[in-house]
Amino acid sequence: MTVHHNKEAGVTLIELIISMVIISIALTGILTVMNLTVSHSADPVIQHQAVAIAESYLEEILLQSYADPDAADGEASRSLFDDVDDYDGLNDIGVYDHQGNAVATLANYDVAVSVSAPVTLPGSVIAKKVTVSVSATGTSLNLVGYRANY
Repeated sequence: MTVHHNKEAGVTLIELIISMVIISIALTGILTVMNLTVSHSADPVIQHQAVAIAESYLEEILLQSYADPDAADGEASRSLFDDVDDYDGLNDIGVYDHQGNAVATLANYDVAVSVSAPVTLPGSVIAKKVTVSVSATGTSLNLVGYRANY
């Protein structure tokens, strides 16, 4: 008489615990990478907005006259600024348009402007250096332009 032994196939408790530990370690690694990615996903947007703000301010300033056309220093409001020097020392907490109206969606950015005394550039070009600094949470940049006397 032949006896056949049927072995039941299955997973032992130790094998089950080891597989759960391996899966949880892998899942922790994946979730850590996802958390890091999501937490920094807005950084490029903030940087791009800061560059756009600085370019906007710099363009507005460089389109003004090199010298004061009405010989009145320090106009009362930004909407009356008529030369590059009027912007020297401008510090905006939040972003404002050229008329001095606040742009509510860009309230987290700060803008500072400095205008240097005239300098002589190569080729005997006399110009004023305009520096626009924009800062926000986690980012800060300076954009520089020159307004020549022509």
